[in-house]
Amino acid sequence: MPASSLYYIISETPIKWRDFITVAILFFINLLNYMDRFTIAGVLTEVQEFYNIGDWEAGLLQTVFISFYMVFAPTFGYFGDRYSRKKIMICGVIVWSGAVLFSSFVPKEHFLLFLLLRGVVGIGEASYQTVAITILGDLFTKQMRSRMLMLFYFAVPIGSGLGFIVGSKVAKAAYNQWQWGVRVTPPLGVICILLAIFVLKEPKRGAAEQNTNSEPTSWLDDLRYLLSNRSYVWSTFGFTCVAFTVGSLSWWTPNFVIYSQRSRGIEPDNSEINLVFGLITCLAGFFGVAVGSTASQIWRRTNPRADPLVCAIGLTLCVPFLYAALCTVEHSLALCWPLIFATITLLCINWSILSDILLSVIVPHRRSTATACQILVSHLLGDASSPYIIGQLSDILRGADQSDIVRFVSLKNALFMTTFTTVLGAFFFYGVAWFIEESQKKMNDELNSSFKPVAITSSSSEFPSIFNNDSSCNSSEEQLVAESDTFTRAGDKSVEAEI
Repeated sequence: MPASSLYYIISETPIKWRDFITVAILFFINLLNYMDRFTIAGVLTEVQEFYNIGDWEAGLLQTVFISFYMVFAPTFGYFGDRYSRKKIMICGVIVWSGAVLFSSFVPKEHFLLFLLLRGVVGIGEASYQTVAITILGDLFTKQMRSRMLMLFYFAVPIGSGLGFIVGSKVAKAAYNQWQWGVRVTPPLGVICILLAIFVLKEPKRGAAEQNTNSEPTSWLDDLRYLLSNRSYVWSTFGFTCVAFTVGSLSWWTPNFVIYSQRSRGIEPDNSEINLVFGLITCLAGFFGVAVGSTASQIWRRTNPRADPLVCAIGLTLCVPFLYAALCTVEHSLALCWPLIFATITLLCINWSILSDILLSVIVPHRRSTATACQILVSHLLGDASSPYIIGQLSDILRGADQSDIVRFVSLKNALFMTTFTTVLGAFFFYGVAWFIEESQKKMNDELNSSFKPVAITSSSSEFPSIFNNDSSCNSSEEQLVAESDTFTRAGDKSVEAEI
């Protein structure tokens, strides 16, 4: 029996109920992660008034957060490929929850301290984000992995939307004290820490692919490996463009709508606008992740390039909706909201698919580093800089004029930049479609070359129980393949094997 055939037979490991509990915990922590990112955005107008800051300084809040996040991500990625990912994650949640709580007590004359604490939040979140995906990758394979990634990434739109809603509504209930909107999430962080300590299961690296014997390599070797993987490089640049657009829109859309209302002589209800935008973010993001993941899983059966093509098509379709939303907000908010819904839906199509692409082209012992480097690049050139760039461009276009209509027009013109980055992102994902089959073959060849088969005997302790059975060892080839089906779970009906 060839080693490659044996690898595929045993790669579909049994799924335990504990694995699904691990997914639920990771989802909950990811939900908190994105809530903490966007509670500030939900009370941004109040924060600007409290600290007496302009648009560029408000954009700097998100830029500092993402900058710390991306700078520390490679460090945690390196540790994540070599040390306990569970311990790294727990430390991260403690750091970011504590920083969020402390930031709510910073007085108005110490804006720089508030800015620094937002950066510390980014450090904590970087430690979690770099290792969470790799844990999922080591628990599941193939279709089940895609489904679990889809569930995991539902936390992105839901958490972001809840951040807007909870931040603004709690602040309003607390007599417009924005600090109370920020203090909601730290107690949830304590729950996450307890769940991670006592319940979370950390699998062995490469367990899902039965490739747990790979030795860690040097960081420079990892970088050379990643740079030589064209699917990884192009998908990273594609997601960078998405991050630029998403970062700009998620940070500035509520203020953009508020400015549009004021330019028409209407006094807006800030909390109501944040509520609507938060609900749209939740629903559209949920729908986008579900549609994208489902479409790629179905199309993948007939087209191995389905994953990047779904991402590229989604971004291509997004452009006209984004442009129309920016143009209609000043005329009809009732028309603008559905256009924003469509825009967010199409932007979120690629969230879970991107991780699926990474896991399908990167070997297990390099996945944390790959995730960290992807975070570094996509945030450095994407949502770390985009809120600041858009805010700075808006201030430059506005000049010294502080009138409501000029503030609105200048911000609108600055946001038109996101249509270009969305088109560029689609181009990169079309490029991934060109390279992905070659990259997947290289990864499978590397896994198979490191796999060490042993003789199948009734006394062998190195194989699963179905091989330690006299009848199974002496059965026909058809019976062996049938018994190997016991490794499949929840939708993976067939086993890829050549015996």
